[in-house]
Amino acid sequence: MLAFVPAALFFVLFCVSVREDRRRFRNAVLLGLTLMCGSIGLLFQIPGLPSPLDAIAVLLVLVVPTLGTLVLGGYLIRNGLTMLRKEGRSPTNMLSMAAGLGIFALIALVLGVAGRGSRTLDTVVAGLVMLVGYVSFLFLCFLAYAFLYGRITVRGDVDYVVMLGSGLICGERVPPLLASRLEKGRQIHAAQVARGGRTPLLLVSGGQGSDEKLSEARAMADWLIARGVPEEQIRLEDRSATTKENLAFSRTIMAGADPGYRCVVVTNNFHAFRAAMTARAAGVNGQVLGSPTATYYWPSATLREFVAVFWEHRTVNLSICAAIAAVTALAAVATA
Repeated sequence: MLAFVPAALFFVLFCVSVREDRRRFRNAVLLGLTLMCGSIGLLFQIPGLPSPLDAIAVLLVLVVPTLGTLVLGGYLIRNGLTMLRKEGRSPTNMLSMAAGLGIFALIALVLGVAGRGSRTLDTVVAGLVMLVGYVSFLFLCFLAYAFLYGRITVRGDVDYVVMLGSGLICGERVPPLLASRLEKGRQIHAAQVARGGRTPLLLVSGGQGSDEKLSEARAMADWLIARGVPEEQIRLEDRSATTKENLAFSRTIMAGADPGYRCVVVTNNFHAFRAAMTARAAGVNGQVLGSPTATYYWPSATLREFVAVFWEHRTVNLSICAAIAAVTALAAVATA
C-alpha cells in the first residue's frame, strides 16, 4: 500500500486547498497529481492482483486512456467541422479541430520515428512528447476540476446574483449564450425568493461596445423585465468591457451598498472556473455558477478557456516548457 502514499498526500493537500478557497487553479493541479499518483500506485499493484482484477487494472490504467485518446482526437476533429459550419471560420472556432489533428500528428510522428535507430531523433521526439504531456496534464487537471467546480450549488441567502455580459446581436439583442446566463440567474433569484429568505438583487454587468446601440447591462435588464422580474430588483453595472472589469466594477457596487455582502456570479458553464479565479483575484465574495451551453460549442470554448488560464500562469508554465526544451536540446547534442 506504500505505492498509494503519494496519492494520499496529494489528496489531503487538495482537500485543504479546496477548503481554503475553491477558486484556485492549484486545486486543479493537486487533483491531477492525486489521480496520476493513484494510477501509478495501481500499476505497481497489478503483479500481485488476482484474476480478473489484474486485467481490470490494466484496462483502467493503460487501455482506456489509449483508446480514449484516439476517440478524443476523432471527436475533436468532428466537432471542429461542426463549429466551422455553425459558427464560421475564425481561429477560436478551429481550436477543437487543431487539437484533434495535433493528437493524430503526434501519434504518427512517434510511430514514424520509432525503430529508425537515430538516438538524436528519438531524444528530440521524446522531448516533444514531454512538452505535449505537460500541457495535456494541465488541461486534464483543468477539465476535471472545472467539472467538479461546476457541481457547486447555492447555499443559504445571497444579497446579489451577478450576471456577466457578452456581445449583443445587431448591437441591441440578447444572444442565446447570454440568454442562458440570464435564465440561470432568474432561476436562482426565484429560488431565493421561494425559500423565504432575503430577496437578492439581480446585478447585470456589461458596458456598451463601439458597435452596440446600448449597453449590455441595459439589454440584459430589459430581457429580465420582459420575463417578469420587477425592475426595482435589478441593478446595472454598465461600464465594464472585460470579465475582469465585470467583476471589479460589480464588487464596487455591492461593497458600496453592503461591505458584508454575499453573492453568486453567473456565466456559462465553460467559463465558470476561470471566472471564479478572476472573481477571487478581484476580491468578490462569492462563487461562480455556470449555465448550460450548446453541446457543439462547449469543446472549443473550453479549449479557449484553458489557453487563457495557461497564459495567465505563463511565468511558471513557460519556465517549465523552456526547461524541458533545454534538457532535450542538451540530451540531443550529447547523443549526436
